[in-house]
Amino acid sequence: MLRTFAILAMAGLLQATDPTLPPADAHLKITAVGLGVQVYRCSPQDGTYQWTLEMPVAKLFDPTTRQAVGTHSLGPTWTWSDGSSITGKVLQKHPSNDPINVPWLLLETHSTGSSTGMLADVTLVRRSDTQAGVPTMACDAEHQNNEVRVPYQATYTFYTTSK
Repeated sequence: MLRTFAILAMAGLLQATDPTLPPADAHLKITAVGLGVQVYRCSPQDGTYQWTLEMPVAKLFDPTTRQAVGTHSLGPTWTWSDGSSITGKVLQKHPSNDPINVPWLLLETHSTGSSTGMLADVTLVRRSDTQAGVPTMACDAEHQNNEVRVPYQATYTFYTTSK
């Protein structure tokens, strides 16, 4: 009984420290590795200059076979090789342990493609295990409107939820 309580307490602690973990009613459907770039533009904001995310451009790979299975693009949108597609809206954001890595995210999704296919019933996407993706070069008046493409990698975990 004490061990069960300790495990439940640890699960609650993990949820409290990483808000990108999915809720208890989420069921893992599939995981993919995203490899690509985050595209940014240097723009004036609030009297200073900042890199603003324009879009991700990535291919999704099966982590076991390393075969391409889909893409990740503006929206954010994920499109599977079977034509199914979803777009997401950020629900939770958690900074990475390294400031050059894009943050971890939990996104709510809606199907935009076929009513069948791998992504058709996916309701949540988690971006985790991020590597790179944040601009490290200067963004100032001299670089205004410059676009940079910063390589990155992330794990995308797709979930369904009980309805």
